[in-house]
Amino acid sequence: MHVAIRTEEERDFARVEALTREAFWNLYRPGCDEHYLVHVMNGHPDCIDELNHVAVIDDEIVGSIRYTKSHVTDENDERVETVTFGPLCVHPDHQRVGIGTRLIEHTKELVIQKKYPAIIIFGDPHNYCKHGFRNGKDCRISTMDGKHPLGLLVLELQKGIFDNHDWRFEESKVYEIDEDEAIAYDRSLPYKEKSTAYSQELFSMLIRSFVE
Repeated sequence: MHVAIRTEEERDFARVEALTREAFWNLYRPGCDEHYLVHVMNGHPDCIDELNHVAVIDDEIVGSIRYTKSHVTDENDERVETVTFGPLCVHPDHQRVGIGTRLIEHTKELVIQKKYPAIIIFGDPHNYCKHGFRNGKDCRISTMDGKHPLGLLVLELQKGIFDNHDWRFEESKVYEIDEDEAIAYDRSLPYKEKSTAYSQELFSMLIRSFVE
């Protein structure tokens, strides 16, 4: 099985949306809204097109990673530009064979080349600590309200960049999607049955967990 990693192109947008819907459906909630997030990202000024990549097998897009601009600000209002990825997804038929890892590692090298000092995301530590991500508190980075969610994860690409200061992280506003609009958009797509799953309960715990 040969997996090719390449830059996402405009002609891929519809297929990436469909892939994202398939990958996240019923995972974190009945149904999902990640595909709508991908939809509103298309053409958004905070989306970093040259970092957006897809994984392809025999011309089928089986994986996708999207990047956006983000930043942190310290107690002196000094600002450092960072990047954030998400959604990152792999088609259920091709998971657990390293495709997600390849997307992360390939694009991480591009982020380094662009001289961004860090990648900061919200995600499940079980998925990302193996790639070198640490909790925000360990890097003295909090959310804008000063909290340290379990899922706020930082990958330092320039060692020590955050030392000796306290930072607050702000992601792109593109992630603040309208739930009603997401529901309406999904209704325009082919029907998929919603259901509950144990992963939804785990996600509910994760987003309510903070590091002391």
